[in-house]
Amino acid sequence: MNTWIKLGSLGVMTIAAVGQAQAVDIKAGDWTVSVGGIVNAYYTQVSCSGDAVGGLALGGQALGCGGEKDRTTIGNGLLPNGLITSASSRLGEYDVKALIGIYNSTATDSAISQNSVVDVRQAFFTFGNEQMGTFKLGRDYGIFGANAILADMTLLGSGAPVQATQRGRVTLGHIGAGYTYLGNYGQIMYSSPKSGGFGADVALVSPVSDTPIVAGSTYSSKSSPQVQAQLTYAQEGLKAWLGVKSQKFTSKTPGVDDLTMRGVEVGGSYQMGPAGVLVNFQGGKGLGILSDADQGDTKSKNWLLQGTYKTTDKLKLGLSYGISKNDDNTAGTGGLKSNANLTLGAYYSLNSAITLVGELGQTRSKGFAGGEAKMNGVSLGGIIFF
Repeated sequence: MNTWIKLGSLGVMTIAAVGQAQAVDIKAGDWTVSVGGIVNAYYTQVSCSGDAVGGLALGGQALGCGGEKDRTTIGNGLLPNGLITSASSRLGEYDVKALIGIYNSTATDSAISQNSVVDVRQAFFTFGNEQMGTFKLGRDYGIFGANAILADMTLLGSGAPVQATQRGRVTLGHIGAGYTYLGNYGQIMYSSPKSGGFGADVALVSPVSDTPIVAGSTYSSKSSPQVQAQLTYAQEGLKAWLGVKSQKFTSKTPGVDDLTMRGVEVGGSYQMGPAGVLVNFQGGKGLGILSDADQGDTKSKNWLLQGTYKTTDKLKLGLSYGISKNDDNTAGTGGLKSNANLTLGAYYSLNSAITLVGELGQTRSKGFAGGEAKMNGVSLGGIIFF
C-alpha cells in the first residue's frame, strides 16, 4: 500500500490555459480576476497477466492492477480535478498576473473517509511585456517534458489506467511509458519575446532529492539549482522544440557516487487540417521513470509517437504509442528494462465545455531477465472545463 500511495503522490498536470478558457472573469478596478476549473471521471477496467518483472513495471499486476488480477475504478483520468484562480492587470509598462491552482482526486478506497487532501501545484506570479519578455516566480510545472504531455491526446482521457495511482490520484497517460513527468518546482523562469516564430525559456529550479518508489532515497539535493531550458519554433500548424535539464545530486548512501542528472528532449507536432502528428524523444542519465533520478544513475530513452484525425467538427480519433527504455541494468531499475503503452482513443466534444472519451489500450513491461507483464485496459468517461 505504501508503494501505491507514493506513486499516487506524483500526480499529473492540468492545463492552466485550458482550465481558464471557460473561466468567469470579474473586473475589479485595474484587475481582472478569473475563476475556472476542471472536473473529470472515468470508468476504467483492467486485466493483468504475465511475469513479475520488478521495478516500476506499470504493466505488472502490482502497479497496473493494484495487486489484483482484474480491477475496476471510477476516478480521475490523466488530469485531476482542479480549481484555478488568477488575477491579471496592466500596471504601468508591465503585464502582471498571479495564479493559484488547487487540485484533488475523485476515487479513494473508502466510502466514508474524508476526501480532503488537496495539492497546490501552482502558485506563481509573472510580469513583463512584449519587448522584454516575461519573468515567472513561484511554484509551477517544469519546462522539460511540458510539450509532450500538453500535446498527448490522452491528456483529456486516461492513457495507461494504472490502478495503483488512480485510487487516490490519477492515471498516468504516457508518463513512464513515453516520457517522464515534468514535475512541480519552485522556480524563477524567463521567457523571451517571440521573434520569427522562435522563443526561448530558461529556468532556475529549486533542486530536489530523488523520490524512488520501490526503494529508499539515495540522493539529496546540492546547493546549486536545477537548470531547465527550451528553444521553440511555431509557425502555421508546425511546432518544434529542443529542451535540456540538469541537476547535481549528492549521494547520502555509502558506496554510491554522486550523480549529475542530464537530459535532452527534441520533438515536434504538425496540424494540417483535420490531421495531426506528434513525435517526441527524451534521453539522458538520471531522468527516471516517473520523477527525477527515481532509478538512480541509469541511462534511459523515452519515445512518444501519435497520430490524430478529426472525422467531424466534434469527433477526433487518435492512436498513440509511447515507450520508456532503460539502457543499463543498474540496481535502481529493479530489473525493469522497459514500459510501453499503446492507446486507441475517441474524443467527442459534446459542447464547448464537455468532452466525452473512450479509450482502449495495452501496457507492457519487460525485464532485463526476459520476463514480460501485460495490462489490458478500457476507459470510458468525460471531462468538463469551466
